[in-house]
Amino acid sequence: MQQDHLIVPVLLSGGAGTRLWPLSRETLPKQMLSLLGDSTLLQQTILRVDDPQLFAKPIIVANADHRFLIAEQLRTIGKDASLVLEPFGRNTAPAIALAALIASKYDPNAIILAMPVDHMVSDTPAFRRAVKAGFPLAQQGKFVLFGAKPDHAATGLGYIETGAPLEGAADVRAVNRFVEKPDLATAEAFLAGGQHLWNCGIFLLPARGYLAALEQLAPDILKACRAAVSDAVRDADFVRIQDKTFAPCPSTSIDYGVIEKTSNVAVVPVDFGWNDVGSWSSLWKAGTKDGSGNVAIGDVMLEDGHDCYLRSEGPLVAALGVDNLVVMATPDVVLVTTKDRDQEVGKLVEKLRANGHRSAKETPAVYRPWGYYHSIHSGERFQVKRITVNPGAKLSLQMHYHRAEHWVVVNGTALVTRDNETTLLHENESIFVPLGCTHRLENPGKMPLNLIEVQSGSYLGEDDIVRIEDVYQRV
Repeated sequence: MQQDHLIVPVLLSGGAGTRLWPLSRETLPKQMLSLLGDSTLLQQTILRVDDPQLFAKPIIVANADHRFLIAEQLRTIGKDASLVLEPFGRNTAPAIALAALIASKYDPNAIILAMPVDHMVSDTPAFRRAVKAGFPLAQQGKFVLFGAKPDHAATGLGYIETGAPLEGAADVRAVNRFVEKPDLATAEAFLAGGQHLWNCGIFLLPARGYLAALEQLAPDILKACRAAVSDAVRDADFVRIQDKTFAPCPSTSIDYGVIEKTSNVAVVPVDFGWNDVGSWSSLWKAGTKDGSGNVAIGDVMLEDGHDCYLRSEGPLVAALGVDNLVVMATPDVVLVTTKDRDQEVGKLVEKLRANGHRSAKETPAVYRPWGYYHSIHSGERFQVKRITVNPGAKLSLQMHYHRAEHWVVVNGTALVTRDNETTLLHENESIFVPLGCTHRLENPGKMPLNLIEVQSGSYLGEDDIVRIEDVYQRV
């Protein structure tokens, strides 16, 4: 998988990002979004470790439901990675264990760099210098952490209390203790004292050393992960972890399960523009502000406002005479809160989930391996959708028992199969697919295909699909 001297990046893509709801949801978590800049947080993380002199091919540990979203994001930036697909999340300690077991099969002396893909690092050269500073200690068996100097008294982050510089490694310090999410008074004392760093959640580890620590501190995790890797189904660059062997694995963070229980740790103080992008106020802090301290993104009109974060992914957001607010509008939800309460947005999501509200999990756009669609309008016996098909992608060969469809190409090129005929459609051309017809839609071009679909019939549910042939192996 890699040369002996290269570090194996292990990119953890399991978070749901509920504090950034309604923009981030289970079906489209924050790492898949362009929150800061044109590329997504996942893509930024991949590019951060795109240095063949330092890093091997990355391993991404992700929810199996996000497989095709991740693959498409990799394709659009022309990068490659191995994907380890979890059937369900079990937190970071097992996720890193799966990757460590796989990496150590190829290189018993592998050094892994485990990090979330939903954080921001603005200074990539400084990030790589920090990794290089910690690498010799990881080779010696240390678990190396990275800590950012705090610039405000954050109560939603974990802190590392630093000790003396390590002998022979002046840029690396011992770790005295960990403090998780202190109250405001404690955080202010940490800020004034200068001995505490924010825990970036990035770990440079010898793979064998980490597995040995699990053997001692969390043997149930190691046992379940070994069984899961042994039983995994491999498909090209996908490693599919199976439900039955992974289910017994306890859900534990690497911090609680290993790092806080061992003295074999060190921390590299860093200044590479780290931001956990864990709340709307953190996005406000990182955003470009006007003269009154406001960040406005999308269709926004603001008059006489100060220190607000206003963002629209849909309707116009208009605000007058407001201060320190967060207003986030999507096509189906409007969130309004104050910046000092934005850490509590997850509570709203939990209530919505308990009530069975669709917005707690799903966006209006429904993502599929070939692209996505969303419903524009519906009524009795009809529904109108907008469909986007990725370049080179195709829907399953299918039929419907209860509905007919009419497709109008907005832009791009569509190759349509109807029973035994194929038709190439261009912009402003259309085709009718009658009820009971075997059909397939695909995009043979190099640009996304966008079309409008009008469905009509007695039943329009998504379960009225009989798949005859599917390149994505769905049923």
